[in-house]
Amino acid sequence: MQIIESFLLILPEFVEDALIDSVSLVPFLFAIFVFIEIFENHFSKKISTFLKFSEKIGPVLGTLFAIIPQCGFSIVATLLYVRKFISIGTLISVYIATSDEAIPILIAKPDEFKTVGFLIIIKLVLAIISGYLVDFFIKTPIKKIENKTQEVEEEKEVENETGCCNHHLRENNWKNIIIHPIKHTFIIFLFIFVVCIALNYMFEIFTQEKIETLMLNNSLLQPILAGIFGLIPNCAVSVLITMMYLKGVLSFGSVIAGLSSGAGLGLIVLLKRNKNNKNTLLIIFILLLISILAGLFIEMFNKFI
Repeated sequence: MQIIESFLLILPEFVEDALIDSVSLVPFLFAIFVFIEIFENHFSKKISTFLKFSEKIGPVLGTLFAIIPQCGFSIVATLLYVRKFISIGTLISVYIATSDEAIPILIAKPDEFKTVGFLIIIKLVLAIISGYLVDFFIKTPIKKIENKTQEVEEEKEVENETGCCNHHLRENNWKNIIIHPIKHTFIIFLFIFVVCIALNYMFEIFTQEKIETLMLNNSLLQPILAGIFGLIPNCAVSVLITMMYLKGVLSFGSVIAGLSSGAGLGLIVLLKRNKNNKNTLLIIFILLLISILAGLFIEMFNKFI
């Protein structure tokens, strides 16, 4: 204990604060990621199978499943869309509802439970409405599973895809339930630590007013830029957006814009697997447009209350 205290004393204050903030989240993040791993291993196959046979309520189901923090469902939904088992509206619903690491980080901070509730409700409503609107204007031909052999082949396609930390989706063994959460917790810890150092250093050398000016606070440009930034398919982006919000650098409207456009690794799979490039660009455009409009609406709503 004395060695740790001596080590902290030689660190600059902004690094020490970042380390303390980051380490304090580790136990909570690990527990959450273990739960997510168990959920993915035991329920993701049933969810994707159910989704294939639920065309009319696809956006609702896609949203409800995607809102649960997990790294694999946006990939599964993308593969189902590319192989024409779900509609474009259902895919958009899944992408909007996905939040990557944002919800686990917020849950790990008990004083942010209210924020988690607002975030989940807004993304649920936005995802469901957007999914049905997109399906109303863009009709997608849906394929049906005709026999058991075809269903087995489709499942193999999903299982061959890798999620975060390069683990195979639905790699169902007990070691994965512990090993993957450990790896994932360590990676997210590093992301949070680096982001906290950068933000703490910024607060040390700049005044609050200067930071607000640099980050376009109270400007409608901030949600637009956050929405564009959120498209980058990496969980580090959702970590950065969430931590910037917790530090008071980003507005809630910008967080909604950035986390709604952040479809996780699903976008990488879409770019890689969808042979129709125009269709891929259309999906990205719709996702970005909805996310930015939602962020701008919340931003303007907050100014009037």
